Amino acid sequence: MDPTSLAAAVLTSGNRTIVVVVAAVALGALVVAQLLVRQVLAAGEGTEKMKEIAAAVQEGANAYLARQLRTLAVFAVAVFFLLMLLPADDWAQRAGRSLFFLVGALFSASTGYVGMRLAVRANVRVAAAAREATPGPGAPEKDLTEVAHRAMRIAFRTGGVVGMFTVGLGLFGASCVVLVYAADAPKVLEGFGLGAALIAMFMRVGGGIFTKAADVGADLVGKVEQGIPEDDARNAATIADNVGDNVGDCAGMAADLFESYAVTLVAALILGMAAFGDHGLAFPLMVPAIGVVTAVIGIFAVAPRRTDRSGMSAINRGFFLSAAVSLVLVAVAAFTYLPSSYAELDGVTEPGIPEHSGDPRVLALVAVAIGIVLAALIQQLTGYFTETGRRPVRDIGRSSLTGAATVVLAGVALGLESAVYAALLIGLAVYGAFLLGGASIMLALFAVALAGTGLLTTVGVIVAMDTFGPVSDNAQGIAEMSGDVRGAGAQVLTDLDAVGNTTKAITKGIAIATAVLAAAALFGSYRDAIETAVAEAGGADAIGGAADLLTLSMDISQPNNLFGLILGASVVFLFSGLAINAVSRSAGSVVHEVRRQFREHPGIMTYAEKPEYGRVVDICTRDALRELATPGLLAVTAPIAVGFALGVGPLGSYLAGAIGAGALMAVFLANSGGAWDNAKKLVEDGNHGGKGSEAHAATVIGDTVGDPFKDTAGPAINPLLKVMNLVALLIAPAVVKFGYGDDASDWLRALVAGLAVLVVVVAVLVSKRRSVAVS
Repeated sequence: MDPTSLAAAVLTSGNRTIVVVVAAVALGALVVAQLLVRQVLAAGEGTEKMKEIAAAVQEGANAYLARQLRTLAVFAVAVFFLLMLLPADDWAQRAGRSLFFLVGALFSASTGYVGMRLAVRANVRVAAAAREATPGPGAPEKDLTEVAHRAMRIAFRTGGVVGMFTVGLGLFGASCVVLVYAADAPKVLEGFGLGAALIAMFMRVGGGIFTKAADVGADLVGKVEQGIPEDDARNAATIADNVGDNVGDCAGMAADLFESYAVTLVAALILGMAAFGDHGLAFPLMVPAIGVVTAVIGIFAVAPRRTDRSGMSAINRGFFLSAAVSLVLVAVAAFTYLPSSYAELDGVTEPGIPEHSGDPRVLALVAVAIGIVLAALIQQLTGYFTETGRRPVRDIGRSSLTGAATVVLAGVALGLESAVYAALLIGLAVYGAFLLGGASIMLALFAVALAGTGLLTTVGVIVAMDTFGPVSDNAQGIAEMSGDVRGAGAQVLTDLDAVGNTTKAITKGIAIATAVLAAAALFGSYRDAIETAVAEAGGADAIGGAADLLTLSMDISQPNNLFGLILGASVVFLFSGLAINAVSRSAGSVVHEVRRQFREHPGIMTYAEKPEYGRVVDICTRDALRELATPGLLAVTAPIAVGFALGVGPLGSYLAGAIGAGALMAVFLANSGGAWDNAKKLVEDGNHGGKGSEAHAATVIGDTVGDPFKDTAGPAINPLLKVMNLVALLIAPAVVKFGYGDDASDWLRALVAGLAVLVVVVAVLVSKRRSVAVS
């Protein structure tokens, strides 16, 4: 490919107008978010006791996130300057890439912070709404169905705020880059995407360690050893558990899906300029802009009806309505904006595309449709494996009658099986989109990226579904700790929490699908970056003496490339193991602390003494901030080590291995964890024993195993894949420059690779030397 091909595309006046409209739509999403905030905060907050507990959760969540963001700010500044050292066409590109790295990081952190900030204020309102189901003596009876529907609306519209912020900030940031940098936008957007992905990964890992350390510690001591309810006020870990739901699930997942949004747009714009020329600068932004509009429709469409079987019925209705409207509007946009033949695309210099037969409007529409359909299928598949009313979860519930070991085995088997089906769906979607390009590799890769943008049209509703889960969970916790919500009101919250477990599992499944599509598209961008770097160095003959350096270097039959493939898959396993181990160590510290308080303060069990909630919050905060560094350093430095030590081919193979292993591992961890959690709720509701039974204890153990699976390691794989792909994309020109031709420098490559390997080894060894704090 001609190295100037990307510059051949220009931002025409008509396209500039379209991008301005897209930016305005993005700002409109933030306005809708503000309207939803007012609706949520207008609801009542319940009793003084409920307000007191909610205030403690708010204080802990704010304190943790503030400390985490201060820690990450130092890392962000360091990466800002490192990006300035990487090759670029000119200093304007370098400065823009580094500047928008900070913008992406800021937007990602802001999305997470807004999600957490509202969630900790909404949870008490959901609990207060459910409390109306059990009015005091002399008060008129309330319609139970209406009470349940009101509580659900508050929880889901809280998620709607986070969804609107995610799509609004992501689309606005990408639009601003295109407006300012035009044809140079894809290079600058690499920095924007890296900033979003890095911060999301750190927030995901750190928040996941915090929430699951507290959750596991609370369950093992409170429910298993002391035989008290999950959110009993006598358990010193309950406040930390509720804080963790917000900093892990709300803040972490919001940042995760924001970076999915940003990174997919980065890949789509890079490939779009090469494949569609001038139109490739605007159309990839039009699709998610349509998603903003349909997300508003979907969020407001989640209005429960009396005929609904459960809360999932209303949520499914909103999701599928949003998906259907998105497909119709994308069809209108494609056939209105795009030309009817490839010869009419301006600014395309990729060989063969202007002569390509077919209709670019059809390619765009079918590719986007593949992404939308994939989201719907993943939603249904994940729901089947994790909903309480479906056979897989009921089978795990039945296995509790024979002990904890069979519960764990059944959950592992479920996760492994479901991962295969999900991976097949995602793989078929990628391959189906790829086939649309015919003989043109660039068109095929752009179709994969468009499938990713199609999936993004549902992100607003997906984020709302995800935040709904922790808000419902926290509402139940506040209700149980206060003791002010009983009977029918408590059952309303239990039902909402079960639905929330399913929605969280579904959103994790869709998130990994976006990760794989984005990673596959970025893999194509990596290929393009290598071709460009080779051409700028004088061609393959000048630097490698081969007719086609790229084909030769990516040949999987070569041992060095196979080694790279194995390394990529191995990093996913190591990353997951480090994250789960971090939760295990931190949870051990929580267990010791909660046991100590019960032992030294026996009055806690009789309510004569109050637990020291703050000590557990401090333990979780300290451990989360200490433990998140190792997985983060692994994600950033491992691709650098592989690229500079082994070359561009093994680095490409490394990415392929990571994508394949990451997709399977993420779904396995998320679905097994979600199924264990809902199986526990089945038993608590009286199936196979009820609370306090041996079956219940078995499912609690299964749930504690699944907690770090589904809320720490599993979802953190999503940003891991994109961080590694973006790092590879950014270093590719330097790997080519210093690995081949006149500028080749073996000592420099060895120095960079050696430093990267040293960082990984030291980080892992330091992590392994940590032990559980007993005192």
